[in-house]
Amino acid sequence: MNKRQAGVISQMNRYPVKSFAGESLEACSVTSYGLYGDRSFAFIDESKEGWDRYVTARQIPAMLGYKAKLTGESAQLHVTSPDGRVWGWEEGLRDELQPHARVRLSMLHYDPDRTSIPENDGQMAVDSGSILIVTDRSLRQLEQMWGQRVDPRRFRANFVVTLTDDADGEQEWIGRRLAIGEAELSVDMPCERCSMITIEPDSLKRDPGILRTVNEKMELNFGVYASVVKTGQVRLGDPVYRFG
Repeated sequence: MNKRQAGVISQMNRYPVKSFAGESLEACSVTSYGLYGDRSFAFIDESKEGWDRYVTARQIPAMLGYKAKLTGESAQLHVTSPDGRVWGWEEGLRDELQPHARVRLSMLHYDPDRTSIPENDGQMAVDSGSILIVTDRSLRQLEQMWGQRVDPRRFRANFVVTLTDDADGEQEWIGRRLAIGEAELSVDMPCERCSMITIEPDSLKRDPGILRTVNEKMELNFGVYASVVKTGQVRLGDPVYRFG
């Protein structure tokens, strides 16, 4: 199958705790569910089922002020609170967030080393697809439409791709496959955006104007979701090839 370079990986991000700030990576394994360890921890509301049970920054914007990373071969979780304290995945962390919640928070941890996900258990705590991709071109277009600088962290992408001058945008990738490092992905659908992008990552202040712009100018879609066809290692700076 013919392939041509579409760009390079200019940012790679992992979010070990759903709706917490994440970590920038130089390299990571792409597993069957996405980046190794991505969204392997989450807070849930046990009174609900399915996707509705996950508690996110839509309900608790303060979650974005906590930075999560995985360290060592055992993928140990370290969470740094806004005031610099360090937590593991422990009840004290839940108790600190509980006053911000209207529901009782419970803690959920998926094993990042498992190679398959039970049919009714989703894809760890990731969203509608295993890998979320945005491009530098779309970020620049949104800046022009919105009239302000756009922080890529608002969109919580796993990969930010810097496109070649002649490459199609990511929306034209839907239905096609990508090769990145040792991995291959199938680009499945656009990412429909919600109020999460209105929260500025550092100040946590809301600006509904950016969501309104994405809705009016981009039909509420920004970035694309991809599923994993072939697992393997991916590194920052790897070329992104598009098949077909």
